[in-house]
Amino acid sequence: MYLIEPIRNGEYITDGAVALAMQVYVSENIFLNEDILFPYYCDPKVEIGRFQNTAVEINQDYLEQKDIKVVRRDTGGGAVYVDRGAVNMCCILEKDDTIYGNFKKFYEPGIQALHHLGATEVEQSGRNDLAINGKKVSGAAMTLIKGRIYGGYSLLLDVDYEPMVNVLKPNRKKIESKGIKSVRSRVGSIRPYLAAEYQNITIETFKDLMVKQVLGVDDLSDAKRYNLTNKDWEVIDDMLEKKYNNWEWNYGRSPRYEY
Repeated sequence: MYLIEPIRNGEYITDGAVALAMQVYVSENIFLNEDILFPYYCDPKVEIGRFQNTAVEINQDYLEQKDIKVVRRDTGGGAVYVDRGAVNMCCILEKDDTIYGNFKKFYEPGIQALHHLGATEVEQSGRNDLAINGKKVSGAAMTLIKGRIYGGYSLLLDVDYEPMVNVLKPNRKKIESKGIKSVRSRVGSIRPYLAAEYQNITIETFKDLMVKQVLGVDDLSDAKRYNLTNKDWEVIDDMLEKKYNNWEWNYGRSPRYEY
């Protein structure tokens, strides 16, 4: 399995739009005849599903006040908030087509890695989530692109409840009746369940520990890497300008709606 990270000229890129554009570019253009892992953490962002109306899904005033980015992905689903409290383990799988739609098998390497780090209470919940003591700490998704499985899952090391609740605008009646108390009761954090030696790790260290466990290496220098070339980055820059950092894609493409 190859490792690809959002690193450019030796600098780790924490822009969530760049991470998304990079993954789409790799899934459509980079074929290494092996599986690919691209983990990342990013600055606060709201990721909108392809068919959602951005104006309906987000609190624009709060978003601008907190300098939270909006980016629309190419796949469907709902709006999600992520920040530097989460590691996203994304991948392209082409060696085992039995994984498609099988979230139990898809999650196995991640669950084993978390158990190794001490979070032995982590277990699959429902079809495509992970939970600890009934609280959600991960959500997964996958699709097919050019015959390969493209998917990933989040891992909530820490949770910042305030922006999670305030930047998203689900059904107003649900917010009024449940609000942040509901979110606190349903969403959890992985950190308190890690072994004692990992309690104070940074998000970067957590990412590295997960990657080493999934790849089965003792040091990241032993990982098989594909480093994005200048030509690769030129195409990704173009994708960002024309799409993922473009108002027309992130806002203007929103469908008509009535509230």
